[in-house]
Amino acid sequence: MKRLTNREMSTLLNGICPYFTMFPLDFPYRILARHAGPSQTVLDPFCGRGTTNFAARLLGLYSVGIDASPVAAAVAAAKLVSPTVEEILAEAKAILQRPPAAHVPAGEFWELAYHPTVLQAIARFREAFLEDCTTPARIALRAILMGALHGPKRKTLPSYLSNQSPRTYAPKPRYAVRYWRSRNLLPDNVDVLGVIERRVRRYYGSAAPNPGGIVRWADSRRREAFELSQAHDALAFLPSADGDAAARGAAPNRPRSFNWIITSPPYYGMTTYIPDQWLRHWFVGGPDEVEYSVAGQLAHSSPDEFAADLQRVWRNVHAVAADDARLVVRFGGVSQRKADPRAVLEASLAGSGWRIVDIRPAGTAKNGYRQADGFLKQPSTPGEEFDVWARPD
Repeated sequence: MKRLTNREMSTLLNGICPYFTMFPLDFPYRILARHAGPSQTVLDPFCGRGTTNFAARLLGLYSVGIDASPVAAAVAAAKLVSPTVEEILAEAKAILQRPPAAHVPAGEFWELAYHPTVLQAIARFREAFLEDCTTPARIALRAILMGALHGPKRKTLPSYLSNQSPRTYAPKPRYAVRYWRSRNLLPDNVDVLGVIERRVRRYYGSAAPNPGGIVRWADSRRREAFELSQAHDALAFLPSADGDAAARGAAPNRPRSFNWIITSPPYYGMTTYIPDQWLRHWFVGGPDEVEYSVAGQLAHSSPDEFAADLQRVWRNVHAVAADDARLVVRFGGVSQRKADPRAVLEASLAGSGWRIVDIRPAGTAKNGYRQADGFLKQPSTPGEEFDVWARPD
């Protein structure tokens, strides 16, 4: 068996839960490692699963992440906490000893997706996290379970809690039921605590530096999303370092301005974040059925409206940026939308307080990850991606 290096072990946490919209860790890491000063701060207003925030953590930089998806915010928050393996496992055991959950989803999908004992355990965890998810151990445990919620069956020790499923996106109920029934697939009575323990030891068994940071579930088009000192609740505002103090309303070392903004907004035409993550969305408080909602998302009705919405974000970011800040945006296109992604992004930055200083090619899907891959129903020719660098006017 290959022995992992310290760097490889410290980056395992970045894979705690699959998520569609992700760029490779090396993208923000290289930028920050080459250019950021030791006391500088980092912001990602479309943080997704928290890759920029995790890169900042590895380099000892304080960061803030904001995302309109509660699934994304919950995953990203887990990358900024530092509970011990023992603390997380103790929390898991305590929750499993709780009384049965008051609400357990029912119906053909749920009966075939999870063994009844496993579903009851999942419902207990969900109920506990909705009551309180402000401690580092619970923030970590929630993401551990989100990552294990659905995925393929293994011949060895199980890694997932569900019947045979994709691991990145949630199976749609009607299709999943047909698939399972046609193959006589039944859910296993998985050892939930065993799955948790293996994952906890993998993702939290090696300490990484923790300079602190915050992940917030909020809409970056709204100015209040950046008012980081205001009151918060357990899901909308997820503390990391000094977790208990932050949960009580303290605000240790929160920056007033940011030196680096590294982000990748949704590509024009990508709107299925919640439906494609509907099981994880249920786990963090959503309905127990697929919800085709675009609440909190950028407008995708036309390129002009999309650019106007995105411009609101850049203006809000400008208001909290340092005078010498740098904005780096990775962007590309979805082939199903006939719009020039570069023109859309340039239009969004015009009049936003930011001046473009460089545009660099970032390759295509053949050169790395591409946001659109998980969303397209049919194979398509990957479009070029690019990185835009900008400074405050």
